[in-house]
Amino acid sequence: MPRSTPYGAFNFSVNLNSPGVDPESELGGFSDVAGLVTETTIAEYRVGNSKENHVRKIPLMHKVGDVTLKRGLVDSLEFFAWIKETRTAGFKAKRDITITLKDETGQPVRKWKLQAVVPLKYTGPTLAGKGGDVAIEELVLSSEGLEVE
Repeated sequence: MPRSTPYGAFNFSVNLNSPGVDPESELGGFSDVAGLVTETTIAEYRVGNSKENHVRKIPLMHKVGDVTLKRGLVDSLEFFAWIKETRTAGFKAKRDITITLKDETGQPVRKWKLQAVVPLKYTGPTLAGKGGDVAIEELVLSSEGLEVE
């Protein structure tokens, strides 16, 4: 029987598929994942001898939006190692990334697989001497492909 209530957006994991790290391990602790977008560019074309005065829509290229990951600052330099690898190795630093949404029991219900991903932008935390806010870092990723499972 199909599920009648939507899944919560708070139970997910992110796997950055780092070299030398077990592909099943998760780089958890992310508070936000945004930008899971794919879009197809359309060209409008009117056939010259068409009896009706309307355009045909022809699908052209597709593109994938930039994905933003946010997490509380932890004792890990994995982001920076990947950024450095991208600067020095170029396209060889591309990775595939898996984002998994889980149900209430922790079982995977949907996966988004980003292909040929490189870090596009890193933003460090805002540091302030007031309050007890968590230091949040942000990584924006550029991807060539998006598949949903």
